[in-house]
Amino acid sequence: MNQTRFCLGIDVGTTSVKVILISSDGRIVDEESVGHDLISLHPNWAEENALLWWAGVREGVKGVCRRNAALVDRLDGIGVSSMTPSIVMTDESGHPVRLAIQQNDARALDQIAEVAARLDQDELFRLTGGRTNQQHVLPRLLWVKQNEPDVWRRTASVAGACDFIIHRLTGQWSIEANWAAESGLYDIRRQTWIDEYFAAFDVPQRLFPKVNPSISVVGRTKDFMSDLGLPGGVAVIAGTADHVASTLAAGVVDEGDLLIKFGGAGDILYCLNSVVVSEKLFFDYHIVPGKYLLNGCMAASGSLVKWFTKDILNIDDPAVFRDMDQAAEKVPPASDGLIVLPYFLGEKTPIMDPEARGVMFGLTLSHTRAHIFRAVLEAVIYGFRHHLDVMRDMGYSPKRIRAANGGAKSSFWCQIASDVLAAPIISFPSHPGSALGAAFLAGMSVGVFRAWEEIDLFLKDYQSFEPNPANVAVYDQSYVIYRSIYEELKPSFKRLRNLRR
Repeated sequence: MNQTRFCLGIDVGTTSVKVILISSDGRIVDEESVGHDLISLHPNWAEENALLWWAGVREGVKGVCRRNAALVDRLDGIGVSSMTPSIVMTDESGHPVRLAIQQNDARALDQIAEVAARLDQDELFRLTGGRTNQQHVLPRLLWVKQNEPDVWRRTASVAGACDFIIHRLTGQWSIEANWAAESGLYDIRRQTWIDEYFAAFDVPQRLFPKVNPSISVVGRTKDFMSDLGLPGGVAVIAGTADHVASTLAAGVVDEGDLLIKFGGAGDILYCLNSVVVSEKLFFDYHIVPGKYLLNGCMAASGSLVKWFTKDILNIDDPAVFRDMDQAAEKVPPASDGLIVLPYFLGEKTPIMDPEARGVMFGLTLSHTRAHIFRAVLEAVIYGFRHHLDVMRDMGYSPKRIRAANGGAKSSFWCQIASDVLAAPIISFPSHPGSALGAAFLAGMSVGVFRAWEEIDLFLKDYQSFEPNPANVAVYDQSYVIYRSIYEELKPSFKRLRNLRR
């Protein structure tokens, strides 16, 4: 009789670390979440403390292993996912030399302009699938080099959040493939670093560890992990970007499948059987061999909702989201004429404008906090719709749309998504998104699972949403206004830069 085996998944997200234990027979055995905060000390800045990520991993792993002590001896693999491409800079001992610079950080405006001017953008697009933008690693590293020379001098390694946690678990440095693909320094077809880009800006390539496919085993847990209840010698894979892990975890494995990911940042991912690139979108390798992803990434979605409830309403209680959902449901679609632009951290895709700003347009004294909350939720979905417009212009329309991660727990938000996108949506409110994908990927690596289709074992709890025709008609009108607001304010956003200085 075959014995049940187990895998652990760890996801380092924008607002929390999640740890999950899954079994070979398709059960989510246990999970734990440990929160942390995004740090934004200046306009355009988005940072986090990597040591708090590690503390969250330790707390989450310890809790799961303690509650399942009888099972951990049958733990075969560990997968890690994280927001990508955040930048963790460490010294020779592996200790961070500064706060991690997040993927939605947009401080490097001058450096973006410098890199854009010095590199042939057509060639860059051909090699990397993108033109110089705020997501790229190089401009943000140049910002550190030019503004924090002591930090730069002490830096011995540059990697992502996922890679930092793997180093803590195993002592081995590695870079997962999608961090490299989104760095702006990596040839996505040849799968090699572009040497001349490093040389052009005097950035030592030795700072970057070896790039490994997501499924590759790169190390094993250290024996001293026993204080967490975690056995030594467990295989740890290279891991992946959180949005890619979520794609697998939602069963998005066929061409034409689309995922909308309600994380701290908002992602919209379209599955393809070949490499396709767009100047308005990012490119990613799917975890599934031979599959690729068109990737739209909004700088703020769940983090915008959290900012409104915690920092503006001053309510730091998970129940606030349920309560605000109930209040906002009483507000009509399009929030009585209130439209929000969600560009509170600038914006990545599809407008690629780090100077864009958040806007509450149409605000009146009759609007309540419930109106604003609903308008914030609608703004994120308007952003998803903008991405769908881009994909349709390229000739790609989704065959089915799935929703995952934190926001998918809200039936209210999912219904807004169905109405704004004018399409049926299947959401998975109870499964833990990226952490599940990372755990399943580890299982595929070490033989706990044999086929990618086995992910469906974990997708039994779902909700279906159909668009309300009356709401669709309202949103069609408000979306046109949403798109026009940015275009009309774009020159003013640029003029704001001098005031921010």
